[in-house]
Amino acid sequence: MKAVYFAWVRERIGKAEEELDPPADVATISDMIAWLKTRGQEYVYAFENSRSIRAAIDHAHVKHDAPISGAREIAFFPPMTGG
Repeated sequence: MKAVYFAWVRERIGKAEEELDPPADVATISDMIAWLKTRGQEYVYAFENSRSIRAAIDHAHVKHDAPISGAREIAFFPPMTGG
Protein backbone atom coordinates (compact mmCIF):
# COMPACT_ATOMS: atom_id res chain seq x y z
CA MET A 1 0.00 0.00 0.00
CA LYS A 2 1.05 3.59 -0.46
CA ALA A 3 1.50 5.92 2.50
CA VAL A 4 1.19 9.62 1.76
CA TYR A 5 2.35 12.31 4.16
CA PHE A 6 1.21 15.94 4.18
CA ALA A 7 2.38 19.25 5.68
CA TRP A 8 4.66 18.97 8.70
CA VAL A 9 4.22 15.18 8.84
CA ARG A 10 5.92 15.06 5.41
CA GLU A 11 8.59 17.54 6.52
CA ARG A 12 9.45 15.56 9.65
CA ILE A 13 9.61 12.21 7.85
CA GLY A 14 11.48 13.68 4.90
CA LYS A 15 9.38 12.20 2.12
CA ALA A 16 5.99 12.79 0.56
CA GLU A 17 5.06 9.14 0.04
CA GLU A 18 6.33 5.60 0.13
CA GLU A 19 5.22 2.05 -0.58
CA LEU A 20 4.76 0.01 2.59
CA ASP A 21 4.18 -3.63 3.41
CA PRO A 22 3.21 -3.62 7.10
CA PRO A 23 3.21 -6.86 9.10
CA ALA A 24 -0.03 -8.84 9.33
CA ASP A 25 -0.69 -7.69 12.90
CA VAL A 26 -0.99 -4.07 11.74
CA ALA A 27 -4.77 -3.95 11.38
CA THR A 28 -5.86 -0.36 12.09
CA ILE A 29 -4.66 3.20 11.61
CA SER A 30 -3.47 3.19 15.25
CA ASP A 31 -1.50 0.02 14.61
CA MET A 32 -0.01 1.57 11.46
CA ILE A 33 1.13 4.66 13.35
CA ALA A 34 2.69 2.51 16.08
CA TRP A 35 4.47 0.41 13.45
CA LEU A 36 5.67 3.48 11.55
CA LYS A 37 7.24 4.78 14.77
CA THR A 38 9.49 1.69 14.79
CA ARG A 39 10.93 2.67 11.40
CA GLY A 40 13.17 5.45 12.66
CA GLN A 41 13.54 8.62 14.66
CA GLU A 42 11.98 10.74 11.92
CA TYR A 43 8.75 8.74 12.23
CA VAL A 44 8.81 9.01 16.02
CA TYR A 45 9.12 12.77 15.61
CA ALA A 46 6.35 12.97 12.98
CA PHE A 47 3.92 10.91 15.06
CA GLU A 48 4.98 12.07 18.54
CA ASN A 49 1.47 13.39 19.19
CA SER A 50 -0.30 10.67 17.25
CA ARG A 51 -3.74 11.55 18.63
CA SER A 52 -3.63 14.81 16.69
CA ILE A 53 -2.75 13.11 13.40
CA ARG A 54 -5.61 12.75 10.93
CA ALA A 55 -5.82 9.87 8.46
CA ALA A 56 -7.61 8.96 5.27
CA ILE A 57 -7.95 5.58 3.60
CA ASP A 58 -8.38 5.74 -0.16
CA HIS A 59 -9.34 9.44 0.10
CA ALA A 60 -11.97 8.99 2.85
CA HIS A 61 -11.31 10.43 6.31
CA VAL A 62 -11.26 7.75 9.00
CA LYS A 63 -10.77 7.41 12.74
CA HIS A 64 -7.74 5.71 14.24
CA ASP A 65 -9.67 2.49 14.89
CA ALA A 66 -10.49 2.07 11.18
CA PRO A 67 -9.28 -1.21 9.64
CA ILE A 68 -6.64 -0.87 6.93
CA SER A 69 -7.21 -4.23 5.25
CA GLY A 70 -7.51 -3.77 1.50
CA ALA A 71 -6.39 -0.13 1.56
CA ARG A 72 -4.53 1.06 -1.51
CA GLU A 73 -3.52 4.40 0.03
CA ILE A 74 -3.32 5.75 3.56
CA ALA A 75 -2.72 9.45 4.03
CA PHE A 76 -1.51 11.09 7.23
CA PHE A 77 -1.78 14.79 7.94
CA PRO A 78 -1.87 17.21 10.86
CA PRO A 79 -5.09 18.85 12.03
CA MET A 80 -6.45 21.25 9.45
CA THR A 81 -7.62 24.77 10.03
CA GLY A 82 -10.24 26.57 8.07
CA GLY A 83 -10.22 30.06 6.80
